[in-house]
Amino acid sequence: MTDLTERVRHLLGGPSPLPLTLAGDPVLRTPAEPYDFSLPAADWADLIAAMRATMHAAPGVGLAAPQIGLGIRVAVLEDRADVAPEVAEQRQRYPTPPRVLVNPSYQNVDEFEPAAEFYEGCLSVPGYQAVVPRARAVRLRCLDENGRAIDEIVSGWAARIVAHEIDHLDGILYLDRALTRSLATTSNLLDHWAGQPLSRIRGVLRF
Repeated sequence: MTDLTERVRHLLGGPSPLPLTLAGDPVLRTPAEPYDFSLPAADWADLIAAMRATMHAAPGVGLAAPQIGLGIRVAVLEDRADVAPEVAEQRQRYPTPPRVLVNPSYQNVDEFEPAAEFYEGCLSVPGYQAVVPRARAVRLRCLDENGRAIDEIVSGWAARIVAHEIDHLDGILYLDRALTRSLATTSNLLDHWAGQPLSRIRGVLRF
């Protein structure tokens, strides 16, 4: 039995949903190791199922393995895009089906295209959000849960999710890329800025 198998079985034998690793834990600041599909098939399937259940329970739209204490390059995504139509249009946020990213990387598609700026949060930094400039489209390269190669362009809010989760695998938190003067508690964001255009928030908070 490999060390990874032991760690995964220990993790899956604990609480459900899985405990989230929070900012300050070194696993979130250490680049994750490539995953070599060495887990037994049943353990691999159970790990993916547990990550998805944990993501949904949080609730979130993505979860990277370091966020449950595993330093391997694996992430799960799913965005049901349960937002108002006008918000969906503004953010280009449409449903993203469940998917698994193994050993992923991303590259901005057009370096000359202005970044999209929206508030973003993180399950490992609970209770806060900040504006993060991100590319409107990225090229995603990875394997899926069955080892099949993926090479595709992802755009809109889905590109933000992809970038956020792959950043986790590189030891990067969203705060590293955020406009820090925009930082707000989630409750203050809802109380003071819900429905407000970003231009007004920017003017008041001066970022």
